[in-house]
Amino acid sequence: MPSSLLSLAPVIPVVVIKDVTHAVPLARALVAGGLPAIEVTLRTPAALDAIRAIAAEVPEAVVGAGTVISPAGVADSVAAGARFLVSPGWTDTLLAAMRESGVPFLPGVSTTSEVVALLERGVTEMKFFPAEAAGGTAYLKSLSGPLPQARFCPTGGISLASAPSYLSLPNVGCVGGTWMLPADALATQDWARVETLAREAAGLR
Repeated sequence: MPSSLLSLAPVIPVVVIKDVTHAVPLARALVAGGLPAIEVTLRTPAALDAIRAIAAEVPEAVVGAGTVISPAGVADSVAAGARFLVSPGWTDTLLAAMRESGVPFLPGVSTTSEVVALLERGVTEMKFFPAEAAGGTAYLKSLSGPLPQARFCPTGGISLASAPSYLSLPNVGCVGGTWMLPADALATQDWARVETLAREAAGLR
């Protein structure tokens, strides 16, 4: 795994898995399409089992946990096999737990003060969330001047059309998104379509 989580792929799919039997074929489709880093959000009862299944059966995937908001979530995710952690925001308690986990992590920020606070604590890679609602590319571009050492994975409201404008910014390493995971494709288990959309996303950079 590269030293920087942001360099694994231009796009990290943000996955909500309700049926654990979908986890492995979905992960295989994303990997085949060129998106090996997969963020499984802890928003459903199936999430931890999904992470466990992907970690066990799709070794070429780099599966991580998203929506991590507590030390317990950190511990449970790592125990299930998560290889990275993503949070929508952070506190010192959560940050300490993520540091102690031994896996890479992206704490969430949406304000300049939060970015500066993380830089003070030695963290330079962050999730910018919710990206579109919090100011989008204009906001991130304005941060690159005074805070060039901070690098981001913007997530939240990003589409295939808007992703290139984010990826063109010097302080953006990758973006998070769900557009390669349309609800109708998931409902019908159309993994070939997911793979096609993942390949399109992987070609953005």
